[in-house]
Amino acid sequence: MLFETPKDEFLLYAIALEYRKLDKLDDAIEILEGLLESHDDYLPVYYQLGHLYAEQGGREQAIDIFQKGIALAQTRGDRRTMGELSEALMLLED
Repeated sequence: MLFETPKDEFLLYAIALEYRKLDKLDDAIEILEGLLESHDDYLPVYYQLGHLYAEQGGREQAIDIFQKGIALAQTRGDRRTMGELSEALMLLED
């Protein structure tokens, strides 16, 4: 499927989640970062990438990505995602 649609954001996101399940966190981060470069409006990436950064000790990177995701969710009026990202940010800042 990836060969047919190499820029499909959902497919790339799903692959990153599979890498995460396999404990291949660097691979998951690489895919999610690339996804943000090409599809910075794909909101689900912000939550997952923020958590991966935090797990890898990148607290400041996680804070930054959560804040960007919150801003995007707010622009879109997506209160549910904004709440999830805000909660993740709050837990990280404690």
